[in-house]
Amino acid sequence: MYPWIVFIHAVSAMVSIGPFILLIPLMRKLRSAKGPVFEAQLDLFHAAVRLSKHAGHVLVASGLLLMWLGGWPWHTPWIAATLAVLFASLLFMARAFSPTIRKLRQGSEGREALLAKLARSLYIYLTVLFIMLWLMIMKPGLWV
Repeated sequence: MYPWIVFIHAVSAMVSIGPFILLIPLMRKLRSAKGPVFEAQLDLFHAAVRLSKHAGHVLVASGLLLMWLGGWPWHTPWIAATLAVLFASLLFMARAFSPTIRKLRQGSEGREALLAKLARSLYIYLTVLFIMLWLMIMKPGLWV
């Protein structure tokens, strides 16, 4: 059973990160898109964020199950660091994407500034995801 949970955990990590990688070329297209094409691309961006968020739920649940079944204590450095980064990323994600997409749909603020904010949020969040991925793969003894 444990190997299957590891597999689910790995696949959910890929599904959590993958959509954000694919959003990089979409950001370039959003800058020049207009009308219904712009709306469709915003829909795609928002769907990718939602997919990643739900895959993250599976990722966290499977990770907690792996900790429990594997006997990993909470105070293990790479687990504690991953959880700290995870909680920070949850706070960041809640404020980074959906509110900006909503403002872009309303057209109330400057489009270029909002797209720049969206791109910055994308790169920051990818960095955070890669930090968590590094912690999970390398399992560093940070304060041991």
